[in-house]
Amino acid sequence: MTEEIITSGRNIPFIDPVLNIWHWQIPLYLFVGGMAAALIFFSAYFFIRGRGNELITSVQIAPIIAPFIIVLGLIALVLDLRHPAYFWQLYTTIRFDSPMSWGAWTLGLIMPLSILWPLTYLKEIKEYFKDSGEKVVGIINWIEKTIDKIKPLKFIIDWFTTNRYYLAWINIILAVILGVYTGILLSAFNARPLWNTSLLGPLFLVSGLSTGAAAIMWMSRTKKERLIFSRIDLLLIAIELFFIIHLFMGFLASSAVQIEAANLFLGGEFTAIFWGGVILIGLVMPAILETMELYGFHIPISLPALLILVGGLLFRFLMVEAGQVTRYLY
Repeated sequence: MTEEIITSGRNIPFIDPVLNIWHWQIPLYLFVGGMAAALIFFSAYFFIRGRGNELITSVQIAPIIAPFIIVLGLIALVLDLRHPAYFWQLYTTIRFDSPMSWGAWTLGLIMPLSILWPLTYLKEIKEYFKDSGEKVVGIINWIEKTIDKIKPLKFIIDWFTTNRYYLAWINIILAVILGVYTGILLSAFNARPLWNTSLLGPLFLVSGLSTGAAAIMWMSRTKKERLIFSRIDLLLIAIELFFIIHLFMGFLASSAVQIEAANLFLGGEFTAIFWGGVILIGLVMPAILETMELYGFHIPISLPALLILVGGLLFRFLMVEAGQVTRYLY
């Protein structure tokens, strides 16, 4: 009698049967990355359209928070790394076939430009915050004095202030790449059926634009700007719902493993929180509230904006978690 030893990979911890190595850091990064991309995109887009003095919050004020939330996302990424001290090695090479390489270099380029854009508006920002207290104005004055002392930096800021149009176009291109990348980061993992779809890139881009529009809507001091971004957000919500519907239609018309992935949201363990939290609370209810606002009903703008932000964050947590549950059959 011959004894045979069968070795199986089915019991590898954290990998099979369920991949579970991405935790809260990754969905948080995807959320803030998409939102920062949206803030940068809208500021550059409306500047190019010649509406910089009309839509002050979106062009001059909201971009101030973009570098801060990018840093938050980068901190989350570093915390997720097994060896955080070696993150710099991402910048020792460029791999055009690697979404992570694209993301690392895009973040490396967009980070300084996201800081540079508000610096070209320092005078306008100080005027905007002149009634907000001496502390805020004092910080802006300190920044101005520091820039004056560093001549090369002052030269760069003055040049881009004069040639802001070129900076705006660079920001638009990088913002779109960053927004799409947050979805492509997942779709590049072909071994996970839920992520294995080309719709994730545009879906995450539109979702990020929606969260950015919600943030601008919440921050704006003028009713006109709030209504403009309410209309923009309604369009983005409609597009996002369109993509989500076609995402599931594609899964249900595909192979058994992708049907199984779709069923996680169509009667499975993620059904209630997805349709109740993401679709109803995060998309449908804000759309109803924004429509009511457009028709003259007084709705606290913070309510739909907050719902959109919560829904966008929840959506990314669910997609990352559910994607790690799905797998191809052996």
